[in-house]
Amino acid sequence: MEAGEAAGAVLFLLAAAVSLLAAVSTGALDFTYLVTVVGEGSSTSPGSGGGAWWREAWVGARSRAVAPALQVGVWACMVMSVMLVVEATYNSAVSVAARLVGWRPEWRFKWEPLGGGAGAGDEEKGEAAAAAAYPMVMVQIPMYNELEVYKLSIGAVCGLKWPKERLIIQVLDDSTDAFIKNLVELECEDWASKGLNIKYATRSGRKGFKAGALKKGMEWDYAKQCEYVAIFDADFHPEPDFLLRTVPFLMHNQNVALVQARWVFGKTSSFDMSLRLPFAVLASGKVSLLTRIQRTFLDYHFKAEQEAGSATFAFFSFNGAHLDCSCFISQKEHGDSLLNTGTLLGTAGVWRTEAINDAGGWKDRTTVEDMDLAVRATLKGWKFIYLGDLRVKSELPSTYKAYCRQQFRWSCGGANLFRKMIWDVLVAKKVSSLKKIYMLYSFFLVRRVVAPAVAFILYNVIIPVSVMIPELFLPIWGVAYIPTALLIVTAIRNPENLHTVPLWILFESVMSMHRLRAAVAGLLQLQEFNQWIVTKKVGNNAFDENNETPLLQKSRKRVNLPEIGLSVFLIFCASYNLVFHGKNSFYINLYLQGLAFFLLGLNCVGTLPDHCCF
Repeated sequence: MEAGEAAGAVLFLLAAAVSLLAAVSTGALDFTYLVTVVGEGSSTSPGSGGGAWWREAWVGARSRAVAPALQVGVWACMVMSVMLVVEATYNSAVSVAARLVGWRPEWRFKWEPLGGGAGAGDEEKGEAAAAAAYPMVMVQIPMYNELEVYKLSIGAVCGLKWPKERLIIQVLDDSTDAFIKNLVELECEDWASKGLNIKYATRSGRKGFKAGALKKGMEWDYAKQCEYVAIFDADFHPEPDFLLRTVPFLMHNQNVALVQARWVFGKTSSFDMSLRLPFAVLASGKVSLLTRIQRTFLDYHFKAEQEAGSATFAFFSFNGAHLDCSCFISQKEHGDSLLNTGTLLGTAGVWRTEAINDAGGWKDRTTVEDMDLAVRATLKGWKFIYLGDLRVKSELPSTYKAYCRQQFRWSCGGANLFRKMIWDVLVAKKVSSLKKIYMLYSFFLVRRVVAPAVAFILYNVIIPVSVMIPELFLPIWGVAYIPTALLIVTAIRNPENLHTVPLWILFESVMSMHRLRAAVAGLLQLQEFNQWIVTKKVGNNAFDENNETPLLQKSRKRVNLPEIGLSVFLIFCASYNLVFHGKNSFYINLYLQGLAFFLLGLNCVGTLPDHCCF
């Protein structure tokens, strides 16, 4: 057991203890009513004149069957809520502590700069001996009909500072559009004419999608000469010094498999995202409410979850495959026109080729091939490094439909991988017991199953229904204090996004419906669990500061019926609560949630030109 793992375990226990102490000291912890009986003023005895026979029958059934059944759900959600708040507190505590003490990966892993910093175009000033000090690196760019972004991505990679003779750029083009394939090939030829060692690779089919393309790319003879391989999806644009800052970690630490950079989604004059602009321009093509909310969510992921995993257990997902999900659109129903772009999975990192091979290489058994490889490599004893100050420009989905597809892959694939990897994690011999607990409990169970389950079942089902079931007991600490605590620990690491947090909460309430559906599909391996639908890009408009759209902009396309249905249910419950006051008054929250479901049901968030799901 390493010091970082022990420290992580201690901090997790401290987070749990602090949460419990706060609950006890405030008097919030109350388990008096595990199962409640008919509440005060809610019973109607036969013959008492309290109402018609059907009302008496309903009250009897409600108190004897409905309320007890829902009460079991309440306490299950309370347990999951505690798990979630302890996990979030732990991640934020580790992240904040690391920032306060100035922790850097160099404290734990050796790093030395490569002499000279020779880059593309400078090889003439360095002799062959100097260039030989640089290891062979291959940069893979998987593409699929990337008309909007292929020039930007290839150009950014060709601008990396690294000796030309020690760098191979491999463009893996799975495009089905002959016109686009021709353009990409011509672009590669153009850069090759400038002296870059760039390879254009295609294959006859798309078996395994991105994982299949990456696996095929590693089979070329020239790929086998490379010690390290960097991966950038077509909508990612690394800074020129990316390899100079990442590869030395791999060179000097033979147990490190992956060095991961942070994604950023905005543009400032110096590309310093610490500048807290009120509404930073996001690399999503258009500034909208949708992209601002996504940034709030992803910033927390990188600043809290990734930093905490790296600082303690040297483990995290190869970025792309985080929690959350949404909706599914089948290829059979909509045709290939929906499958016309790349992905946001597993990118902006550098792998050790030996580690990829040791873990069994890329596999196409899930839609989160990046997370799959990361978990398998960890079980082989490899460690990961996350560089929070190394940032790579990325796009965000600019439409609700695109966001739904992306999130479905992430959440459904993660839950399915949990099912596939439980036994492998338990029997792994090169991983400490603490790390196994962290992987199974924190990384998989809480983030990929508990989070979507409690978010939807408690806040969109049980609480709304409770206004009509007075016998149901909802502990105040579970429905008020825990959500407040989650809000605080999220805001601690996202102060620049504080103005979007209220809207983010409402949006996440809507998305929880889709997240839970995807998690269930992945766990049970339902028909759609392994479907691959890629995310639309916008290309040159991605970093245009002047490209803005209204926060709310209605689409001309048809509505999203699931969202509309939930909005009707929530507004009905809110109205009932407003008219017939009971023990609790949730109608303000319920009206806001209903409004959020209604607006997304009408595609009223940022730029939403297409229908989302079902």
